[in-house]
Amino acid sequence: MRTTEDIFQKQLHAYTITHAIEDTNVLRFHVDYFKPEGKNPPKAGEALAKRAVIEAILAKHDTATASRRFNAVLATASINDAIEYHRLFSELQKAKHAADPAFVPLNIACVFSPPAEGDADVKQLQQDLPQEKQDNEQDPEGKKAALKAILASYNARYGTNHTVAEFDEYYKDVQKRIKDQQWPDADLRKASPSVLHHKIDITIVVDMLLTGFDSKYLNTLYVDKNLKYHGLIQAFSRTNRVLNGTKPYGNILDFRQQQANVDAAIALFSGEKSGEEARTIWLVDKAPVVIQKLDAAVTKLADFMQSQGLACTPDAVHSLKGDDARAAFIKNFKEVQRLKTQLDQYTDLTEDNAVAIEHILPFDALQGFRGAYLETAQRLKQQQAQQDKGSDLRGDDAADVDQLDFEFVLFASAVIDYDYIMGLMSRYSQGTGKQKMTKDELIGLILADAKFMNERDDIAAYINTLKAGDGLSETAIRDGYTRFKREKDSAELTDIATRHQLAPHALQTFVEGILQRMIFDGEVLSDLMAPLDLGWKARAQAELALMKELVPLLSKRAQGREISGLSAYE
Repeated sequence: MRTTEDIFQKQLHAYTITHAIEDTNVLRFHVDYFKPEGKNPPKAGEALAKRAVIEAILAKHDTATASRRFNAVLATASINDAIEYHRLFSELQKAKHAADPAFVPLNIACVFSPPAEGDADVKQLQQDLPQEKQDNEQDPEGKKAALKAILASYNARYGTNHTVAEFDEYYKDVQKRIKDQQWPDADLRKASPSVLHHKIDITIVVDMLLTGFDSKYLNTLYVDKNLKYHGLIQAFSRTNRVLNGTKPYGNILDFRQQQANVDAAIALFSGEKSGEEARTIWLVDKAPVVIQKLDAAVTKLADFMQSQGLACTPDAVHSLKGDDARAAFIKNFKEVQRLKTQLDQYTDLTEDNAVAIEHILPFDALQGFRGAYLETAQRLKQQQAQQDKGSDLRGDDAADVDQLDFEFVLFASAVIDYDYIMGLMSRYSQGTGKQKMTKDELIGLILADAKFMNERDDIAAYINTLKAGDGLSETAIRDGYTRFKREKDSAELTDIATRHQLAPHALQTFVEGILQRMIFDGEVLSDLMAPLDLGWKARAQAELALMKELVPLLSKRAQGREISGLSAYE
């Protein structure tokens, strides 16, 4: 092993991963050294049975990836190991699904270079893949046949037509699907409605993807190969690209007991930092330490609520007086949620850890506070927008609100989406299924998720119209909600039209025209007001009064999209 100092006698400058972590340019790591139960624990570097590794992955994957918000790579020691893992994943997941129909199998891909067979592109590719190049020298036909079978499975799942002869196109497609993790399933289905699957949950590799490949939505590395020094750091670093608060660290599950190798790599690549100091920078705190921090954050929130003369309950948040107090609640609870998000992705929590977390912050209280946070944050964010546009908001309250960073993404579940909610409504209506919920629990679930901020009141109102035992199918629930929204939207516009002495159908046409084109046209507004036969001054006042009511309605129905020209009335 030779270093820069060995060759040049003097190191002029170094920017190590330690500096990058300290500068928050990359994330720290959480390393779980998996130890199977039993009297004979494996030695460092010793391989476990592949079935045991897969069982552990299936048990831990949803936790590690925040309920599949992110995806993972499984690093294996050889092409033969990768082939065997791919086969066993298919076999074990079929058995698991047969035993429990509620189990949703992980989408597994596998990528390794084919035998070169004189192909210049593959030869060039394998210059950086020493293990794969060596493996392909043994039984190349067997490797090629296995890769063909893997491609056939991939093509069937993703509706593609990749071949070994055009391996590079397959490799690019795998990389794209790993990065496509950022898009909601609903969006991908709209783009390709005939394809059943779009994303990859785990990609099995040997050398590929362990260097140079970056995806912010890849957060977990499963390790079943011996790694050391630069190779270890490179492989780990596939997981630690910064995204947002939902990705607090890179997750490593090591099945080879390589703590000594990790410590040695940290020591070598830490620059001037000492061993223990570097470990503190590189690695996240152990779960008990984070649980203590969560306890302190919840206590701080309780102390704040008590300072306002209120109990530390979700309902009490609505009684906070003044924007200073609301801003303080936002800051305090965001820290609570940040720590809870970190703990939610720890793959090595013990049963005692889970009990301690639930005692500190019971699930029902967490859900309630999340809903209160979203409601309060939405209100303050609107004020922040007004402040940015030069409204009359002034003083200390304005300064506090202006500095708030809301991080709504922390409060959006990867599991709970529109389809999930419609399914829950149907099960509530039928009064059947594992996920039985009361009406209040169902509404609370929606109020606590940021994805439904623009529709939370509509969905909650619709749920209140449902009756347990009505036996409505999911299709009927969806159609009913569409009809409910249409009627509610129409009634809302009719009320506005009546107040402003306009024809309801004319106002409806005006609003629909804006939302279809996403353009506000002042001349069309003038045409709408023309039947009132007002003088220019009275008409200007009437237009302003109408737009004061229409702007929030249009903004809500635009669902985050910008309506060109509307800002003049905001």
